[in-house]
Amino acid sequence: MSGNEKQPLMPRLRFPEFKNTAEWQSPTLGEVSEPVEERVGERKLTPVSISAGIGFVPQAEKFGRDISGSQYKLYTVVRDGDFVYNKGNSLKFPQGCVYDLQGWGEVAAPNVFICFRLKNGYENGFYRQCFERNTHGIQLRKHITSGARSNGLLNISKEAFYSVAIPVPSHAEQQKIADCLSSLDDLIAVETRKLDTLKTHKKGLMQQLFPREGETVPRLRFPEFRGAGGWEVKALDQLGELVSGLTYSPDDVRDEGLLVLRSSNVQDGRIVLDDNVYVRSDIKGASPSLPNDILICVRNGSKSLIGKNALIPEDMPPCTHGAFMTVFRSGAAKFVIQLFQTEAYERQVAADLGATINSINGNQLKKYKFRVPEAKEQQVIADCLSSFDDLITAQTQKIDALKTHKKGLMQQLFPTLDEVGA
Repeated sequence: MSGNEKQPLMPRLRFPEFKNTAEWQSPTLGEVSEPVEERVGERKLTPVSISAGIGFVPQAEKFGRDISGSQYKLYTVVRDGDFVYNKGNSLKFPQGCVYDLQGWGEVAAPNVFICFRLKNGYENGFYRQCFERNTHGIQLRKHITSGARSNGLLNISKEAFYSVAIPVPSHAEQQKIADCLSSLDDLIAVETRKLDTLKTHKKGLMQQLFPREGETVPRLRFPEFRGAGGWEVKALDQLGELVSGLTYSPDDVRDEGLLVLRSSNVQDGRIVLDDNVYVRSDIKGASPSLPNDILICVRNGSKSLIGKNALIPEDMPPCTHGAFMTVFRSGAAKFVIQLFQTEAYERQVAADLGATINSINGNQLKKYKFRVPEAKEQQVIADCLSSFDDLITAQTQKIDALKTHKKGLMQQLFPTLDEVGA
């Protein structure tokens, strides 16, 4: 075979019944679909937007109101089974995301979105998985000549979008692949609901185990403490100490060295070692972040991230924390981390932020006040709620493992993205 001869377009893994069938073809989206361009006009439909990683969301839910205004009549009628491309860039889909409508009936989509419907012989479930693995985005990169426009949308034309070629097998093999991957999606959804149930149960239990605003005792108390007195009000600095973060420059950053914990390392109440930054090991002014310290985000461009926190686990490698973070160090850290999940903590963070401020300083934070019991009761409450945290962590890891398994399976069931872009 000559070096210039094109390799057959095939995945590394095929179901047995398709191993000897024809190679995959690469039709463009323009060839396999029809544009959907029907205008809403006078019909009363739900105006929607699209969020990366979520899909269709009512505008009233995403923005707090319907933003369609006078443009509503020009919106596109989208029906179940139709696909919609949102040209907005995001971390998950830098070249925009594509979702198909399922279970909504009819909705109204902004006319800046590109809407289309697959022709007969092309399976929605198959293309849904292709869009999830960003097959379209890999090819759209070359069409993006500048950043987002003033409306936040990428300058992707309809012609460029419809020129995207997605490898596709026979309809029967499309269905087989879609059924396989959708069964994994269903399993992930079931396990995610279990996780949500655990979180809801813990939240309800915390509302019982901590006093409500204006009360001195909780509604639910462990038997051995039911005759004890009311909880005392204490400032945070009576429970431990704050340790400020490291200020460093780009010149200090290294490929390896001392790990610097940042806000991106705090996800869903856990320390996650993704997107890590390291500085030189001999940097001056770095205070060690220790196991059982509570890492807190105290400054960020996004106000919603201020105050988010997580307990540093026992198996954490040597690390420090950045200047936009602080750690709270306490002998009662496993109780305090639960205080940081209460409404009392959230109220005090919100009060300090105000309308425009995107930070809380140490002097403010150490004055935060909480009602706390004696040390023995703190320990019992911490042990109870920590057991829930362990269940939540285990369930989260189970979901992560399923997602990793699906990602690996998709890499086998589809031709590599390099072949697609060739």
